[in-house]
Amino acid sequence: MSSAFQPKPRFTLSRGFLVFVLLSYAAWVVFPMLWVAYSSLKPDAAIFNDTFALPDPNNLRFDNYVRAWRQARFGDYFLNSAFVTTVSVSLIVGLGAMAAYALARFYHPAARFVFWLFLAGLMIPAQLAVVPLFFELRHLGLLNSRFGLILVYTANGLPFAIFVLAGFFRSLPRTLYEAAVIDGCGEWTAFWRVMLPLARPGLVTVAIFQFIGIWKEYFFAFMLVGGGVDGSARTLPLGLANLSITSQFRSDYGMLFAGIVLVTLPILAIYILLQRHIVKGIAAGALKG
Repeated sequence: MSSAFQPKPRFTLSRGFLVFVLLSYAAWVVFPMLWVAYSSLKPDAAIFNDTFALPDPNNLRFDNYVRAWRQARFGDYFLNSAFVTTVSVSLIVGLGAMAAYALARFYHPAARFVFWLFLAGLMIPAQLAVVPLFFELRHLGLLNSRFGLILVYTANGLPFAIFVLAGFFRSLPRTLYEAAVIDGCGEWTAFWRVMLPLARPGLVTVAIFQFIGIWKEYFFAFMLVGGGVDGSARTLPLGLANLSITSQFRSDYGMLFAGIVLVTLPILAIYILLQRHIVKGIAAGALKG
């Protein structure tokens, strides 16, 4: 056989090299998180004298967390973030599911236009509307309030929710809906009892991504509630930004690292507990969309 018909050898990377690259990347990502975590248990002197050393087991400074929670008002900021995030994610998932179901399952002459109008919210940066949004919330009396922030987060998260959930609802067999109607279910009952549970992977995926995005969101929180005199509506990212100047204009790095851990722990916990649902939802959306 002529050599012209022989397949050319393909360039492949060895398994050991790939493992080395992945482990190196994992160490690059994980080490800063571990460094912040154990540095939060050290006094300032130990952080400055030997930055990367482990804390002294006999001198673990758990009081850094106590001072961050009380002195830096992280307790209040944590409750604000939990309230704003929970309500916003619930509204995004609930309203997004109903809108996506209506756009995916029912015919309307303007349905395609409305769907692309929602998608425009993904293509156009929301930060471009922050100036008119600021004056609109001030006119409504919702500036420097948690409910104003919830309204903004809900509107900002709906395009992503509708985009993801519409693909799930389009993939569901119409025969299930018809069988529910034949059994005597109304439109709302068929949606709530039959169609919505089948879209659970998409609902969980949307909820997780929106939770992570809203929990760590800083820009809108700074623009819309950061100017409050009493700071009663501030969230954790704003508290973390102000933490370095809480102790008589002196940076307290032990307390700062403790604040970073308090902000990061809920996100890590949600991701670790629900990572299986994230992968399943993304895979299902890729196949069904």
